[in-house]
Amino acid sequence: MKEILLILLLQLIYVPILTLRTIFLVKGMSMYASVFGFLEALIYVFGLSLVFSGEQSTLAMVVYAVGFGLGIIIGSYVENRLAIGYTTLSVNLMNKNESLINRLRQEGFGVTVFQGEGRDSARYKLDILAKRNREPELLDLIEKYEPRAFIISYEPRKFKGGFLLNSLKKNKPKRNSSAS
Repeated sequence: MKEILLILLLQLIYVPILTLRTIFLVKGMSMYASVFGFLEALIYVFGLSLVFSGEQSTLAMVVYAVGFGLGIIIGSYVENRLAIGYTTLSVNLMNKNESLINRLRQEGFGVTVFQGEGRDSARYKLDILAKRNREPELLDLIEKYEPRAFIISYEPRKFKGGFLLNSLKKNKPKRNSSAS
């Protein structure tokens, strides 16, 4: 029975690691991806050896599959909590809401405002880049000021320059050069 529980535990560790490795790889963070890949392979081989070496191989295979499914849930939860990377929101408004725009900027969000032509009148579009871990806060602010806004959210893969990157560079902690 210890082996069965160990198989389940290994899967609950293995799949979140697999999830994080995949995310780091997609986001171009290859060093992190390679470390997680090493751990993933190690756990995978060890887990499979337990599945095929035990006397209860059918039960072990079922537990392995159940652990995989549960591991996906855990991996998704971990990834959402880490919120690695950035998000871009495209917010379409009927009116130029200066209060919303000013509040977003006060909260540290970079906002670019565009005016366009709608069917019946002018429309306004806000492009907002934010860290993914701030997306819920950003959506709440927009909802508070503009409950009828049309919002599209997507993850940019690469970008260069702009307000957000400059402000992040300014706020980077400096390394202590006197420490040896």
